[in-house]
Amino acid sequence: MFNERTPVAMKRVALAGLSLAWFWSSSPRELAAAAPTPSPPPPPRAVAVAAPMCTGTYADDFAALSAQARDFDRHPEATFSYCTRSSAVYECLSYGPDATVHRERRKVVAHGTAFAYRRQGADTLLLTNDHVADWPPVTDAQHVVEGVPAGCKRVAESLALVDDEHDDYARDDIPVTRIVTDPQLDVAVLKAHSELHVMPWKIGHSSAIRERNAVEVRGFPLGAFRATSLGKVISEHDHDDYGDWDHDDFVIDALLSAGNSGSPVLAVSCATGEYELVGIFHAGYIAGSALNVVIAVDQVRNLMTTLKRTPHDHVADAPTLDGTLRTQLDETLTSEHEIFFPFGANVAMLRPGAGGALYFAIFSHDFPLAVEPLALVEDLPPTKSPASSSFGTLGRVWFGSSRGLKLYARGPLDTEGDPPIARVLDALRTDVAAHVAYRGLQRQELGTRQTADRILREGKTLSRTAASRADLLQAITEAGERLGPSPDDQVTHFAQLLAPPSTPHPAAASR
Repeated sequence: MFNERTPVAMKRVALAGLSLAWFWSSSPRELAAAAPTPSPPPPPRAVAVAAPMCTGTYADDFAALSAQARDFDRHPEATFSYCTRSSAVYECLSYGPDATVHRERRKVVAHGTAFAYRRQGADTLLLTNDHVADWPPVTDAQHVVEGVPAGCKRVAESLALVDDEHDDYARDDIPVTRIVTDPQLDVAVLKAHSELHVMPWKIGHSSAIRERNAVEVRGFPLGAFRATSLGKVISEHDHDDYGDWDHDDFVIDALLSAGNSGSPVLAVSCATGEYELVGIFHAGYIAGSALNVVIAVDQVRNLMTTLKRTPHDHVADAPTLDGTLRTQLDETLTSEHEIFFPFGANVAMLRPGAGGALYFAIFSHDFPLAVEPLALVEDLPPTKSPASSSFGTLGRVWFGSSRGLKLYARGPLDTEGDPPIARVLDALRTDVAAHVAYRGLQRQELGTRQTADRILREGKTLSRTAASRADLLQAITEAGERLGPSPDDQVTHFAQLLAPPSTPHPAAASR
């Protein structure tokens, strides 16, 4: 990183180069003829060196760093970032040629960075990324683990501080445990039963970060060695809503790698000349060579101090399933008559029925070529029974195929072998309400950039929610294959169930 005196030094080098070039292009005789009469040298002039500019909250240059902060790096206490080794064992089920179940176990290992920020008695608290400290309980399309197929279950895991990825001597590893995690922020607080060196710098204010501010990142790139990387802030804001993440970032151009995840990102305070923690590095753009995103520390401050996860206020948070929500849906159905919305990779629909009932239909992946739903669930108006939901009561259930719909004789729900109808109904209620709210938001005028960003974020959240229904959709699909109508069963059809009750023609009634 250049400081403000560098251009002056470069100019001096350039001038010296020109003088030498002229010297070697002249003969000794020409030099003698051109030599001037010696004169006493002029007195040396004082050269003014400008102080580094530091007008904002954080410096654009490390020249603003105080002497005390520079000297700190020479002490052993300067080591407060640690290499983390996280491992897990997944069990994957498959069927052999003889239809027996095969169980295969696969172990995965990853390295990242955690940094100590507070002592708690004889323990030390560290901060890192959630994706460094935890593995998904089950692998699927939204929670991919490299080398592990989808549908595998985590059966064991461990987390420890090690020297680096080459450290095979387990006796000096420091086990750590998770205290609190926040998948939306992608942060986790860990606890080590050991007195580790703690970061001496205060927690700063990421809201004060500006483009061109200088930043320093201390971590373990690739898990291979301890490293300090320098860079600049190139964008003050970047909202991250990839996968489970939903938080605000800023972007830096430091050269970082896998293994740096969880590293502290420090900026230089203009007021004190000391470092301040302004973020936690957690991801980079795949197509960018040095586009790395940092979790803004303002969102993490409360979790670091209280060790409790704070509920996040999101537009697409799950609505409360109560009578008010049902009334709102009834009003929407009065004008629209039917509401289509995604459920997993398939299409679902809500239609009104007689007597205030609601009908939720889940269609097959062949919809609209196949019009009979996989399943049809009746949602009756709420009763006065204390055990019933204030939103409604589960009514009849049909399973379908191309032949039509067959009424399902329900027993106790959610028992082994039974379809999870109650959970499916709650998911359908939640998803249709969120979809209606999203459509209402779309109808608003895009008067501000915040409104447009809000619509974009909620749309992405709805897509993630729909994808998370894959397991429920699979359960309903398998139930339909078992419980749908056979050739000899008496069936009804979707259109017949939803048709309004017919009224006798006046002429026919008079006979």
